[in-house]
Amino acid sequence: MKANLFKLAGVLLGLALFPAARGDNTTDIGPINVTGPHFGMNPVPVALTGFSGTGLEVLKFDLYVQGFSFVAPSEAKYIISGSDSGTVSGTVTDTVTHRVLLSQGFNGGNPRHQAHAFADAAVQAMTGKPGIAQIRGGIAKIAFKAQESDGSGEIYIADFDGYNPVPITADHAIVAKPTWQAGHMGIYYTSYKAGNPDIYLRNLASVDCYRVAGLPCLNTSAASSPGGDLLAYVCGRTGRPNIWISSATGAGPRHLTTGSEDSSPCWSPDGQYLCYATKQREHRCLAKISVSGGAPEYLHTSGTPSPSEPDWSPDGKWIAYTSQSGGGFQICVIAVDGSVRPQILVDGQNPSWAPNSRTLIFNRGPEGRQALSVLDVFTKQYKDCHRASGSCSQPAWAK
Repeated sequence: MKANLFKLAGVLLGLALFPAARGDNTTDIGPINVTGPHFGMNPVPVALTGFSGTGLEVLKFDLYVQGFSFVAPSEAKYIISGSDSGTVSGTVTDTVTHRVLLSQGFNGGNPRHQAHAFADAAVQAMTGKPGIAQIRGGIAKIAFKAQESDGSGEIYIADFDGYNPVPITADHAIVAKPTWQAGHMGIYYTSYKAGNPDIYLRNLASVDCYRVAGLPCLNTSAASSPGGDLLAYVCGRTGRPNIWISSATGAGPRHLTTGSEDSSPCWSPDGQYLCYATKQREHRCLAKISVSGGAPEYLHTSGTPSPSEPDWSPDGKWIAYTSQSGGGFQICVIAVDGSVRPQILVDGQNPSWAPNSRTLIFNRGPEGRQALSVLDVFTKQYKDCHRASGSCSQPAWAK
């Protein structure tokens, strides 16, 4: 296990070293913006030519889950042509203006890394917005729980598409609810390894792991504040599950909510509010509350019963959540300002936003055989990730 963790530390430190751009001969006068996003929009048609093997696989995954579809060159808005023989390079051409929007190659890292980097560059050229595959100089990461049919599960991290999974726990006990520490250097999670549901912080740069919330009651659903100085979590100290706030190390815990059954806190991007699930007149609903306290504000989720597991988009505009109806689960989205009615997207649970505030990762499928999947919110296109081990659930995207 220590060997895995030291390997992980090396991987994280090395991510900033790839991939290196091999040159940019772009002749475009500027990015051509795709029509503004709306729910149910049609995917943008592109043609992929010249790629094969790993490069083609990566490009199809990355582009599909960002709202693109694949068509013949005669039907495409953009033609993406290139090669992944040795290194990944290519061009993006607008078929309407006949302008070359991108001409670039990548030669750092392995072929998957190069293809992810080219996909991000292509998305930037076509939409004017960053892609999802890279963050802070490395491949975007997710944390999640993986569980074999005869085990209690462990916490893993992996690339956002499920490749390169590494276990970061060996608790041999029930574990749940991983979330990223601000700065990506640690994972908070819940574990029963000491016999009680406690919250631990696993340092990813070492083998250190310590308990940050361990009262003899329920302690779960940790959420690190955007600045990393505070931690919100669920605690049953009063005899019922409520939202508490403490320092990042668990010091100075403060009781925030007083509902009969509160769960799943998430932070607003400015760190001023928490959104969480609660009960009002025996019906589950979503609410938001100032971190300084006060009365909660209940959010409009009509048509999507029993909302839970909210996640606030990094741009502050959307809250994704799980709705339960008729024994099934659906991924839903609401506008924080109430300007858009609640939207049911696809079947699934536990949504987590990517940094682009358009893409979600979630888990779907029957209990015991769940898979992680990446979803483009506005076209509702999704693809399953590479499976790490057993049943995979409760994903959290590093932002």
